[in-house]
Amino acid sequence: MKAIVNVHLKPGVLDSQGKAVHHALSSLHFDSVNDVRIGKQIILELDENDEAKAKDEVSKMCEELLANTVIEDYTIEIVK
Repeated sequence: MKAIVNVHLKPGVLDSQGKAVHHALSSLHFDSVNDVRIGKQIILELDENDEAKAKDEVSKMCEELLANTVIEDYTIEIVK
C-alpha cells in the first residue's frame, strides 16, 4: 500500500520560494500567473493492509516528523 502525503504552507505564511519562482516566471513573460506556492510530496511504501490503520499511522508520521504543523498543512491519500 502507498501513502501520498502533500505538504504545503498554511494560508498567510510567506512563501519566499514561491515568490522567487513567481518573479522568475514573470521575467520569462508568463504573465498569466498570479501567485505561486511551493510544497512537497512524500510517497511512502507501507507494509499495511488496513487502509484506516495506514492513514492513522501516516498522520502520526506527519504530526511528528514530515510536516511542521505550526506553518504547514498536509493531506494524505492512501493508494492500494
